[in-house]
This record gives sequence, C-alpha cells and structure tokens, in this order.
Amino acid sequence: MCEKLTSDLDNIRRRPRRKAFSLIEVVVASGLLAIGMVPILRGLTSAHFAATVIERKTKSLAFAKAEIDEIRARMIYNYDASYDKNNVSLGGSYLCRVDVDVINSDIKDVSVKVGFDTNGNGILVNQEVLVNLNTLVAKRW
Repeated sequence: MCEKLTSDLDNIRRRPRRKAFSLIEVVVASGLLAIGMVPILRGLTSAHFAATVIERKTKSLAFAKAEIDEIRARMIYNYDASYDKNNVSLGGSYLCRVDVDVINSDIKDVSVKVGFDTNGNGILVNQEVLVNLNTLVAKRW
C-alpha cells in the first residue's frame, strides 16, 4: 500500500501542473505589448505624414512646370499679353499664382507659385506654397 502511495506521489510530481497562463502573466504581457506598440504607431504616423507631404510637393512641382511651359509657349506668339493669375485651381485642392514682371522691353521674369489649399478657402497664402519656380523669358521677334 505504501508503495502505491509513493508511485502516485511521483506521478503527481512529474506531471506538469498547469496548462494555461495565469491572469497576472496575461496582464503583464499585454502591458509590455502595449508599451512596445506606441513607438511603432508613432513611426507609422510620421511616415504617413512624410509621404503625404512628398506627394503634395511632387504634384505641385509638376503643376508649376506645366504652367511655366504653357506660358513660355504662349509668349512666343503673344509676348505682350498679360499672363498674371491669382488663386487659379489646378485640380483637387491645388492652387496657382503667376506673376510676370517686365525686366526690360525684351525680357520678362515669370514666377509661378503652386501649393495645396490646406484651409480650403480658395486663396493661396504663403504658408501653403509648396513650389516656387522662376524663369526669364526673352522676346523672340
């Protein structure tokens, strides 16, 4: 009988006692996971913001270059026309401002500013300008 009790005690000691996590272990693991996720989420947020800024600058540059190319092409045949524009929509929330200054009778300074209308008022203010391109255009004939 004594031998049977000893073998039963040995079996109890050899068997794993539990098959699940305790509540404290789960709470501690969840806390560590939450603390580890904060920097990851901050990094993702800043990466998304940076990607949005780069996308807006790239589109603004393409719009500004197209606007300058159009003005240069028109000036070949109609140099003396006015090409000034203010708060012209280029699509989406992108706005354009064009200033043409006369340097002398044969040279004009063309400045194109393009930006994203962040406040949605339809007016391109200096804080919204993402690209500013300048070029000189000479009278051809």
